Amino acid sequence: MHKRTFEAVALLLVAGGLLVWGLGRHPAHIAQVREQGKMAVSELRRGSVHEQLADPLDLFQVSLAEASPANVQVRRTVYVPAYSTIRITSGRSRVDLATTLSIHNTSRDKPLVLERVDYHNTDGGLIQTYLDEPVALKPLGTIEMFIAGEDRRAGMGANFMVDWAADGPISEPVIEAVMIGTQGTATYSFVSHGRPLRIVQPQ
Repeated sequence: MHKRTFEAVALLLVAGGLLVWGLGRHPAHIAQVREQGKMAVSELRRGSVHEQLADPLDLFQVSLAEASPANVQVRRTVYVPAYSTIRITSGRSRVDLATTLSIHNTSRDKPLVLERVDYHNTDGGLIQTYLDEPVALKPLGTIEMFIAGEDRRAGMGANFMVDWAADGPISEPVIEAVMIGTQGTATYSFVSHGRPLRIVQPQ
């Protein structure tokens, strides 16, 4: 179901349910029901519940540790290609893909500090920044960022840039984007591996 259609149905169900509950009651009760209905509709329109569920810092709170960026000794940037849309058959048809960016701390004993996680579009423009401040992943901890299939803001050349750091020697994290989508009875899925950025020196 399309997102807007789903939201419209949800609004109607909330409003209808409250109206049925209020039938036959005292006018004061009916007024109260109407006010509650307005508040519920407003809450749904703001999407606050959805936003809270979509926040990776909330979803993966158990994987997080206290960050200490002042002690950073190692710092790296990883580029992760992502594809919110791909062409199929003759190139005229396209499939929209849901994308999950997955970041794994592979160290058994050191936290991995995430300083920045950004999502960019085909033109290189910044679409979304996921961190307001550095956070740390516990040893062997994982965090994910999810982009819905109907979110077409980034286009075919979508990508993530992940800045990570550590307070000393650490095993490199595994950073991947997992894409999945369907068209008709066909399902498309694949993994894109992050690439650590290195300066290429002239020969």
